[in-house]
Amino acid sequence: MSGSRGRVLGVCADDVGLVDGVAQSVVALAAAGRLSAASCVTTGPHWGAAAALLSASRLPIELGLHFNLSEGAPLSAALREHWPTLPGLARLLFGAHVRALPLAAIGAEFAAQVDAFAAALGRAPDFVDGHQHVHALPGVRGIVLDAVATWPAAPWVRSTGRVLGPGTVFKRRVIEASGGRALERDLVARGIAHNRALLGAYDFGTDYRPLMQAWLAEAPADGGLLFCHPGSDAGGSSDPIAAARLREAAYLASDDFGLDLVAAGVTVGATRATRSSSAG
Repeated sequence: MSGSRGRVLGVCADDVGLVDGVAQSVVALAAAGRLSAASCVTTGPHWGAAAALLSASRLPIELGLHFNLSEGAPLSAALREHWPTLPGLARLLFGAHVRALPLAAIGAEFAAQVDAFAAALGRAPDFVDGHQHVHALPGVRGIVLDAVATWPAAPWVRSTGRVLGPGTVFKRRVIEASGGRALERDLVARGIAHNRALLGAYDFGTDYRPLMQAWLAEAPADGGLLFCHPGSDAGGSSDPIAAARLREAAYLASDDFGLDLVAAGVTVGATRATRSSSAG
């Protein structure tokens, strides 16, 4: 496959701390130059061990907060009063769009998850995004953007307003329509740094390399961000995407990925976040 030359693509591994084996995979892939970022679930049952591994490894990548409102349990007492267990994504989507979310408690939860990141890693996140893209939801995105605007070192925020294919068209459009496009407008209006386009959405099927080849072909000249879910431990796991994590990790570590990057003229590097419109 041939492609435009000199493009730089951010590649971010999500779900660090959510399930076992993700942090180990991130360390190996980052050492090989196959990742530029990793996003951390500080509510996850494996966060403590994952954070210790990240700290010891001193990875040359950005580390961000994967804000979680849809899986496991809250960290904050305020949100536990409403949701002892976090709601699934369908319930969260409904609540967001009928303006029925406990926004004050969600604000307390965001602060608690940021504090857990800083306590474990000794610094604020380099960027913020959301598990299952919850940071873009109505009500939630205002909480996130208001909070990060007060941080001394301004982070960038993952935009979900322009999700490039291939992958499931319906899934990409839902991500954009359920808050992504509004989030992008808010990021531009507030002058908050963000990626120009998002790649990596798919149904966790088996044909990962052809999808990656197409994502690489569609990556913009700069400001593109591809999210992925590599992991190294599927044995006895209840994780519904455990098999996909193994497939992704194997491909990202392989010579095939290196060849595909060269063929597409793409280099893995820090996301060139922009403070201007991501249209174009």
